[in-house]
Amino acid sequence: MLLAFGAGVATCVVWRAGLIDSLQAGFVVNVSHGEAPLQTPQTWLGLLLIVGVSLSSGFLVSRAGARSSFWILGMGFLSTAAASLLASRYLKVDIVFAPMAIGSISAVFVVQLYRLWLIDSLLTNRVNETSARTDIVEPGLSQGRLGSGLKLLQTILPLEEAVLFQPNEFGKLVPVARVRRSPNGTLQSERNKVWRRLVNLCDQAVQANEIVLSAAGEIDSFETVAMPVQHESHVVGAMLLRLREPFDQSDRRLLAAVGGQLARNLQREEARKKRLNGNLPALVSARTSGHRLHAFDYLSGVITEQRFGAQVLAEAPDAYALAYLDGTIAYLNKSMLAAAKLDHDEAQSIDLFVLLDQFKSGVFDEPAIAVRRVLQSGQPYERELAFSDRNQTLELRISLTNEATARNGNGNGKSSGNGNGSHESGPLCFAIRVRDVTRLKEYDQMKSDMISLMSHELRTPLTSINGFAELLAIDEGIPEESREFLQIISNESQRMSRMIDTFLSVTQLERADKKEVVHVPVRLDELVRETISTMQPVAKKKRIRLVDQATGTIPPVAADKSLITQALMKLLDNAIRYSPERTTVTVSTVLEAECVRVIVEDRGYGVPAESIDRIWEKFYRVVRDGQEKDEESTGLGLAFVKEVVEQHGGSVSVESEVGRGSKFSFALPRL
Repeated sequence: MLLAFGAGVATCVVWRAGLIDSLQAGFVVNVSHGEAPLQTPQTWLGLLLIVGVSLSSGFLVSRAGARSSFWILGMGFLSTAAASLLASRYLKVDIVFAPMAIGSISAVFVVQLYRLWLIDSLLTNRVNETSARTDIVEPGLSQGRLGSGLKLLQTILPLEEAVLFQPNEFGKLVPVARVRRSPNGTLQSERNKVWRRLVNLCDQAVQANEIVLSAAGEIDSFETVAMPVQHESHVVGAMLLRLREPFDQSDRRLLAAVGGQLARNLQREEARKKRLNGNLPALVSARTSGHRLHAFDYLSGVITEQRFGAQVLAEAPDAYALAYLDGTIAYLNKSMLAAAKLDHDEAQSIDLFVLLDQFKSGVFDEPAIAVRRVLQSGQPYERELAFSDRNQTLELRISLTNEATARNGNGNGKSSGNGNGSHESGPLCFAIRVRDVTRLKEYDQMKSDMISLMSHELRTPLTSINGFAELLAIDEGIPEESREFLQIISNESQRMSRMIDTFLSVTQLERADKKEVVHVPVRLDELVRETISTMQPVAKKKRIRLVDQATGTIPPVAADKSLITQALMKLLDNAIRYSPERTTVTVSTVLEAECVRVIVEDRGYGVPAESIDRIWEKFYRVVRDGQEKDEESTGLGLAFVKEVVEQHGGSVSVESEVGRGSKFSFALPRL
């Protein structure tokens, strides 16, 4: 409204200065000789009319827009012009039509220009924001990506040299990236005649918009290929290849593909250098228009690159579908069509819920509830769907994809969120994955059967063997030599039994869902004292002293007390077993930043450096210099400890030096 008011005031000034008298005379009927002169409104009334009409016109355009206001203002202009002629002819009154018309037109012009400027500024900001949000390459990596494309060509083609050109502000091609086979084989000086001919060849390729060839001997000893670098028919530069062998025409498709990627990289770099600003609208600024064109070219390239995701999903063995938040299906790969038993025509007319209905089963009979839960919590919905009629088990996952999770994670991404790299944004779409786990379930069943076999079919005869060996050993009539053999049978059967028990414990832990572990507040310092008391008889048999090293108040952790006790007992058992007599095993509980660590330190034989990384593996037993493997060890104790601790969200570590002892520890998150 201020702009319309200003236009009206300016028109009043021009009118009072008499600068539009001749124009004003064209909209009145001149009086005849001897008739009274035309009467004009008083000055204040004329000014009021001009300003009022200007304000009304500006208000109408600002509210309804220029297109909708055109007919109203046009009819008003014609009717007021006719009224001016009639009033001057019959009433001898000049209604100051010309100043009012000029004020109205001026107001419409400045208000519409202001609206265009606002829209242009908003568009500029949106383009900048979108460019920044889709900027998938850091500035420092842009030049590297240009060179990477040329190195790719150097790897698969017999290249002596490859140069990428881009036009500067004067339209002259200048090199922006170059790779060469040998440093001595390149042309550096622009005054070099051969170099100028090579650049001219690139100019020809850009102008003709096709590959231009120069046979070996025409320019120099190499065959030369010049081709335009373009994306979506927009040429952004040229590429020069100097070949040691004749050009293979079948490589044209390869060059077009790599050239397209290089073109997108050039557009990206150009758009980054020429960030838009809102100082002048594009309709009055060639510079702003050019910068915006670069930005749109860049966004076009990014959209092309981001289509790669759908192409990758098309080749995935799992079934994938993407759906917009309104339920419309955006994408289905071939595996999803097969899993849902849909043909291509049926897939065109279904929505999210029709797709999910194809997977209804006993535990998934209300897809709408699952979708609602995902939208409410933002957490994925996962279920295993068993279809007994076709002997198939499918794993269904419904999740929301947002901008943060959609960003690539290879180090080339740039987040625009907070300082720690996170990016808060709303959901973009639904991602549905269906995986056939029938074979995995069959393998799990085979594993369960094997475990059942070990648990019953092996343990039962071992118990019988051990029992009869002990009975025979009691018989006083058995010779001493035979008694020794019976003792070996008994010891070995007991060792086998312990191995089976530990193996079953580890296997059951691996198969159990982490959520099934019962977490209760546990004070590890108290648990350490209880465990030391339990293990004291074992330590005394070997004349080893167990010491609890207190370190002050320790906060509790969330853990399954029984499992953690078993893990600590296995660490203590190892420390006692592999320590010399009359040594000390120290157990300490330490509070760290976000966890509580339990450390078991001995003065035993130590672990060789080559075995440190493998001691947590199942069935691995350390071989020390001059010693055989410990036949008493099952090789499963440390694997059990690691499995238990990791199920509690913790970690294990070891420090050891041969001949000086070892320090085993595990850490659990504190409450």
